[in-house]
Amino acid sequence: MELDSLYQEVILDHYKKPHHKGLPTGEIQVHHVNPNCGDEITLSLAIRDGKVEDLVWDGVGCSISQASASIMSELVSGKTVAEAQVALKEFTEMMQSKGNFLGNEEILEDAVALAGVSKFPARVKCALLGWMAFKDAAIQNGAEL
Repeated sequence: MELDSLYQEVILDHYKKPHHKGLPTGEIQVHHVNPNCGDEITLSLAIRDGKVEDLVWDGVGCSISQASASIMSELVSGKTVAEAQVALKEFTEMMQSKGNFLGNEEILEDAVALAGVSKFPARVKCALLGWMAFKDAAIQNGAEL
């Protein structure tokens, strides 16, 4: 199986069976919209003792935005804020690379499947939507990201 095909399967799996998707009910909720395409994410999370907990999101949109939110939620849940910050920085750098940076799989895990998106500027905002919602909610929880 080719790597591109494997990455497509990872994206479709997260799109069809999203992780941590449900009705956001936490104290800190953020709602982000990609005005270019209409994708939306509502995310809630709590940070306790320096760890990301109770991360729940809901949203509508393309397979890229929904899969990316699922991957992000699985990746940062239960991690320390510092670990989540490393993943956020690595993912953002990968998305801004225009295909020149494939990301570190040890840090990004399934998120490396989205590396090809960085070649399509119109789709980068789709991939970043959930990650930016997470960053916003973490900051509102008092984290320094």
